[in-house]
Amino acid sequence: MRRRKKVVITGGAGFLGSHLCDRFVEDGLKVICVDNLITGNLRNIKHLQRNKNFEFIRHDVSKKLHIKGGVDYVLHFASPASPIDYLNYPIPTLKVGSLGAHNTLGLAKLKKARYLIASTSEVYGDPEVHPQTETYWGHVNPVGPRGCYDEAKRFAEAITMAYHRYHKIDTRILRIFNTYGPRMRIKDGRVVPNFIYQALHNKALTVYGRGKQTRSFCYYSDLIEGVVRLLYSKIHGPVNIGNPDEFTMLQFAKLVIKASGSKSKITYKPLPMDDPKQRKPDIRLAYKHLKWKPKIKLQQGLQETIQWFKVNLTD
Repeated sequence: MRRRKKVVITGGAGFLGSHLCDRFVEDGLKVICVDNLITGNLRNIKHLQRNKNFEFIRHDVSKKLHIKGGVDYVLHFASPASPIDYLNYPIPTLKVGSLGAHNTLGLAKLKKARYLIASTSEVYGDPEVHPQTETYWGHVNPVGPRGCYDEAKRFAEAITMAYHRYHKIDTRILRIFNTYGPRMRIKDGRVVPNFIYQALHNKALTVYGRGKQTRSFCYYSDLIEGVVRLLYSKIHGPVNIGNPDEFTMLQFAKLVIKASGSKSKITYKPLPMDDPKQRKPDIRLAYKHLKWKPKIKLQQGLQETIQWFKVNLTD
């Protein structure tokens, strides 16, 4: 009998990691979810715990990871991913991007598995090129408050390509742009849950600067489809996955107020240090090689996300 293919997903109890666990279980793979639960939550994977093709291991991948038997795919998604989280956990953020990448690459090498690293649009820093293409090297402050996250991901990309070139590991690099949806933590510090929390409580939505900085927002289901297509592709270099529809923070705040039926107003605070002024992915590479582009419009995704928070909001 042929062995069921096995995928190891680090950070599998987090927002995106848990949705990936769902997808691969649905696709018939054996899923090994690894998470130390610093920012992940067992609630995200509770529905999978009795599934015979799912296994949870509580472990910090900054320490060596041991998995029994064969492994076909290793997806490294473990990392604090919001400004509050990586400012609260700067050392673990650096470790999971460096030691964690090293350990998971070592696992892929040992098991002769395909490897995918979850990188980020933050490798572009406060970009001087717009929209951001995969060939842009970025504009990052390595010693600023965001440096622990930005540079951890840049190192993770570098070591991934080193393993690809030197050890011939079959690698993929995913650059994730702002993604949102169910299972985000309501107080994780990112703009989508921040605005939704404030709107649902009729509190003033906090906009930084004059609200002219831009972001693009990709719904989680589109992102997950992009991950799967990239994993099964033959592209070893970085690929942007995100929604190129661009909104100012002021526009986005007004959309959240309208979508939630809130009575909230808007308040303004100074821009945080090194906050990117614009963020928009160039997704031509993903479309050309993966035949991928986002399908969910912001208004639809916001409605579904707001509804999820209404049901699951605990404070």
